[in-house]
Amino acid sequence: MNSHNKTENIAIIILAAGMGTRMKSDMAKVLHPILGVPMICHVLETACRVADRDVVVVVGHQADRVKNACQKVKPVSFALQPEQNGTGHAVLCAMPALPENAEHVVILCGDVPLLKAVTINKLVQDHVQAGRDLTLLAVALTDPTGYGRVVMNDGRQLTKIVEEADADEAEKAISLINSGIYCVSRPFLAASIMELRPDNAQGELYLTDIIAVGYRWGKQIGVMVGSDPDEVSGVNTVDHLKAVETLMATRGEKT
Repeated sequence: MNSHNKTENIAIIILAAGMGTRMKSDMAKVLHPILGVPMICHVLETACRVADRDVVVVVGHQADRVKNACQKVKPVSFALQPEQNGTGHAVLCAMPALPENAEHVVILCGDVPLLKAVTINKLVQDHVQAGRDLTLLAVALTDPTGYGRVVMNDGRQLTKIVEEADADEAEKAISLINSGIYCVSRPFLAASIMELRPDNAQGELYLTDIIAVGYRWGKQIGVMVGSDPDEVSGVNTVDHLKAVETLMATRGEKT
């Protein structure tokens, strides 16, 4: 993948600043172990297989402990999100730390440890070959409750993501959900991130809102539907942690 990476100039941002209050623990969420290894390390190993050291980890809660865990994997860059004001704010904090040569930016969450490098590579290739400004990795779930829904127009263009708290009944019926994983052209990311406003139920800057910005600007915004919903399983509770650990143990080494 190294030669491909040099051609496409990919950098990766990993969002890992949250505390994870639903974990009922004083430990930052991404430090919880899966098969004896901090969750963030599983995500970082996968990211480094795609982008080598061109990875920026956004830290916040227990920043030094998260950094220490990451540095045992590979020497990467860090960005501090001093207050957790949403995913859009986290990416804003990371932008100055991106390497200058990065043309496209993959955005991952630090609590999605089952994601495979091959899936990230497919997302990047799909994005670059289609000439898009943004490509979202989405998956179809039989029960999409709790996830942001992927809203498309009649031409199958991605128009926006609606969070569960902001969704109406028709939107809640959509089975295609946002994995929180994106590939975005750097110029579009830099421009659209400045347009975000905290006009939502949480009063935060949602990264998902750059999709609506791109649609409004007439940008090329698309979706790649992943084949394995388990890969994008996020960890928000102790039960999620146990379920992900079981999946990781049964499937063996990720690829």
